[in-house]
Amino acid sequence: MSLDEKEGGFISHLTELRKRLIHSFLFLILFFIGCYFFAEHLYGFLVEPFAKAVKDDGSERRLIFTALQETFLTYLKVSFFTAFFVTCPFILMQIWKFIAPGLYKHEKNAILPYLVLTPILFFLGGMLVYYLIMPLAIKFFLSFESSGISTNLPIQLEAKVNEYLSLVMKLIFAFGISFQLPVVLSLLARVGLIDSVFLKKRRKYVVVIIFAAAALLTPPDPITQIGLAIPLLILYELSIFSVKFIEKKNLKNSDA
Repeated sequence: MSLDEKEGGFISHLTELRKRLIHSFLFLILFFIGCYFFAEHLYGFLVEPFAKAVKDDGSERRLIFTALQETFLTYLKVSFFTAFFVTCPFILMQIWKFIAPGLYKHEKNAILPYLVLTPILFFLGGMLVYYLIMPLAIKFFLSFESSGISTNLPIQLEAKVNEYLSLVMKLIFAFGISFQLPVVLSLLARVGLIDSVFLKKRRKYVVVIIFAAAALLTPPDPITQIGLAIPLLILYELSIFSVKFIEKKNLKNSDA
């Protein structure tokens, strides 16, 4: 292959990559604009765990904002967050279309399941936050309110709009990314960097690392930290079985 042909192939790859990135960006922007028109409803959906947790406590609850632009910026964040969440599968599809032509058939069959599993696991992490972790965490934090009998002044939560949204988004991203653990470990096993024996021997170190990561990625309360650590430990054990399955499959292919 001549130098001109190599340069032409490289330029064509760059052109293809640019086209895929532009398509992904335009798709994200279009969804962002569409989501902004429903930003109030989307924010209402994210506030629902808080509303349910305080529904029957006998207090008139509200969310406040202390800066003129705070609610507007919050709606922008909600819109972008939702748009990115929805367009993530499309972006992964564009990545797949870019790398697929350069792969062999068995390589395509090996990678494709991970592209499907990635958004599913992220979605499961987000569901765990929304339906279980957030209600428990809200009730935990509200337990520190005081009527003022022992403190002379009552202590009552008046949550800020932006801070509440930031907490929810942080938890959803933390859980969603952490739930990619089986995908990462399985990919490392496929390229031969780790095996099931390696994962078993280092289980006790992984337990410490997982709890440390949970402490860093979540607020400083035991509910969210344990709520992240326990699913990760379960996913780690499932990853060991997944890596074992990959090893057996590779052994079978090598014997064939």
